[in-house]
Amino acid sequence: MSGGVDSSVAALLLKRQGCDLVGAYMKNWINEDNIIGECPWQRDIEDARAVADQIGIEFHVVNLMQEYRERVVAYLLDGYRRGLTPNPDIMCNREIKFGVFRAWARDNGFSSVATGHYARREENPDGTFSLIEGADKNKDQSYFLALLNQEQLRDARFPIGHLPKPELRRIASEAGLATARKKDSQGICFIGEVKMADFLTAYVPAHPGPIIRATDGKVIGEHRGLHYYTIGQRRGIGVPSNTDFEKYVVVGKRAADRALLVAFDHADSPGLFVSEVRIHSLSWIHEPIATHRVLEGRVRYRDPRVALEYIPEAGGTALIRFLKPQRALASGQILALHDGERLLGGGVYV
Repeated sequence: MSGGVDSSVAALLLKRQGCDLVGAYMKNWINEDNIIGECPWQRDIEDARAVADQIGIEFHVVNLMQEYRERVVAYLLDGYRRGLTPNPDIMCNREIKFGVFRAWARDNGFSSVATGHYARREENPDGTFSLIEGADKNKDQSYFLALLNQEQLRDARFPIGHLPKPELRRIASEAGLATARKKDSQGICFIGEVKMADFLTAYVPAHPGPIIRATDGKVIGEHRGLHYYTIGQRRGIGVPSNTDFEKYVVVGKRAADRALLVAFDHADSPGLFVSEVRIHSLSWIHEPIATHRVLEGRVRYRDPRVALEYIPEAGGTALIRFLKPQRALASGQILALHDGERLLGGGVYV
């Protein structure tokens, strides 16, 4: 229970189904270093505890701060230092929520972990489980579960995956839950409403470098550090285009000379759109796909699924060929692989 309305309703529905359950808050981050921004963990705990009291279940606070720093924060900062664009939410689900926290649950006698994700879990005839997109396509969160494995999915429950968000709000309101009108969190997974730039400023040294126009190699400015930018970014570059109705967009980052590459936001700008990409660190919910297949992929959260060719390679990587070029694929981000609504797994852009 995160202190939000989604996990509150998930707990309520399980209680109504007669499940023997307790509520637990994962205490992962308390902003000890006083980073600019709000880290409302104390209020979230109070809200989660209030809902647990309302529906009549025990409530626990589980301290996973050390594990979160080691498995999520370290991954996040290392990625940005190397010029990548990590995804802490996906890593938090794999390493913490359905990793360390799941192990804690099993050690304390619980058979499964239920969350407020908008995703569905279905049992197959052979006893395995499939992960299906949430019924509410505007809220579907299956993308953030792309790196789970079968063992983790077996112990997972998603009680609200069949609900549209307005219906969930109605259930919370009619039950009088303390979180019924609480706004959804927009921050980094369990870090709160801290801006990523402020977070990075606190931990990653700034190394300025040139801003180079990718089309002709001309230096047109200086940036404050490559880790503040990602492929496809339009705002905050700090260089005017001097061309009417045109704006620069980030099309690349070159570690060798710390160069930030920019170009106008055109379909033919170098590096902005790609038809092929390689992925590594492949993770599968079922058996790995070892043959050339036509699949679908979600190139980032909230993007629609797109058709692609999946071509496995030696060394645990795969070549992805998109039927239509895709915009702004950043190294370090995640490609979720699909067979229709069914999530197959995912990999990391090289």
